[in-house]
Formats: sequence, structure tokens, C-alpha cells
Amino acid sequence: MKLIKYLFQFLLAIFCFVFFKILGAKLASGLSGKIFEKIGPFFRSKKIIDENIKRAIPNINDEQLNNIKISMWNNYGRVFAEYIFIKDFRKGNLEENIEIKGEEVLDEIKKKNLQVIFISGHFSNFELMAMSLEKNDIKLATIYRPLNNVFLNLIMEKIRKKYICKNQIKKGIGGLKNLLKYKKQNFSTALMIDQRVSEGILSDLFNKKALTTTIPAQLVKKYNIPIVPVFIERINDLKFKITIDKPIFFSKDISINSITDELNKILGKMIIQKPEHWIWTHNRWK
Repeated sequence: MKLIKYLFQFLLAIFCFVFFKILGAKLASGLSGKIFEKIGPFFRSKKIIDENIKRAIPNINDEQLNNIKISMWNNYGRVFAEYIFIKDFRKGNLEENIEIKGEEVLDEIKKKNLQVIFISGHFSNFELMAMSLEKNDIKLATIYRPLNNVFLNLIMEKIRKKYICKNQIKKGIGGLKNLLKYKKQNFSTALMIDQRVSEGILSDLFNKKALTTTIPAQLVKKYNIPIVPVFIERINDLKFKITIDKPIFFSKDISINSITDELNKILGKMIIQKPEHWIWTHNRWK
């Protein structure tokens, strides 16, 4: 039964991608955003979304809450439509729509041949971050979580490897072996730290414990390399700004828990900066 559902979702996604390609990037992104505004709330718990937002912004009023939810679903839809145009972002047609703030940080990383850990969350069109880092000649490997839908995952993996970042590391035991292989070749690592993970530790996020990955902290401890926070925001329609922060160097005696707590503080500040473009639908505090 599950495979039948996944197959139906796959066929629907293919139909949408073909339709969006015909429409063109700007029109497809806008239309998909509006569609998701209408249908999104039927597929995710309103209660969980409201509780998540109120946990991060306790004094929010009903109008602000509603605006964040509408914008979140709109962004969700836009990201879905924009997958079919990732090639255009990568190869030039839409490249000018991405502004990078902090290019001097990337220049320093390349100049000194530094190995770093780029961390971020699922903001705006998050896929454009790793793509832009690799386009700027950063030796990069990204960690990703495969989609539950096995049919869609095949397409997403192909898109990611061809147009986002060539070196993809699947979460899991096999992925850890690949991660160590890339570290030995002086590759930097990029990963999202805002997903709930069963193998993580409980770390404060908006003053409540949330299961959080310790991969960045473990890499810091093992290799003594810095963390570089990256934030992407949608300025409007298909225009984005990616902000590269300065590297954060942790002392050798700091614990994995303390590093993870500090990274969650950074993540929290990113979320508050643009709450309407973070994915509030997941129960991070379950």
C-alpha cells in the first residue's frame, strides 16, 4: 500500500515538474506557492505548527502567526517548483538571482586551503546554499537525508549530484565511512542541523530540549576545524541572499554537548531572522 502511495506521489510530481517547466521559473514558483498556501494546511497538523511557532515567538499575535504560516506554505510550494530549475540556477539563466554576502570568507578558505564545516537549516530554497559553495570552488561534500518516497528520491539524488553538489553523503553508517574518506582528502562538509535525529542528543532549541545531530561537534573535536554558519533568505520571488559568517573556532577542551548547544543558539537566531521561511511543520521537540 505504501509503495502504491509513493508511486502516485511520484507520478503527480513528474506531471507538476513538466507543467512547471512549460510555465517558466518565475510563473511556476509563484503559482506553486499559491497552490501550497491552499493545500498545505490539509496535510500537516495545525496544532503542531502553531505550538512550534509560539515556542519560538511566545508573544506573537494571531495575525502575525497566520502570516508566518501562509508565507511558510508559499515558500514550501516555491521550493518544490524550483527543483526543476536548479539547472538554470547552476548554469547561468538564474545565477544572477543569488547574492552572496561574505565572499571574502570563502576566498580565505580557498586561499588557506582550510577544511571547515558549513552548517545551516531548511530556510528559503536551502538547496541553493551547497550549490553556490561548490560553484565558488569550495571542495565540498554534503550530508543529506534520503526522501521516504523511494521513487522521488531517485530523482532528487540525481538532481543533487548533478547540479547542487557532486559529493553527496547519505546519512547512516555507510555515509559516515564516506564522510571520513572526504575528510582525509581535505573536503569541507555541509549539513543541515535542524532535523530531528534519533541518534542525536537533547539540546536546547528555544528553551526546550530537541534531539539534535552531533556530527558537527564530533568533527570539530576529531579534526579541530571551524564551523561556518550559512543563511539563505528569499528576498522576493526568485531572488535570494546567502550570508556566509566568519569561521567559529572552538577550544579543544569544549564538550560535544556544549558545541551542539552553541550551534542550536545560532540556528535559533537564523530562524527568528526569517521565521516565515523555516519549515515549522515538523515536531522538533517530540
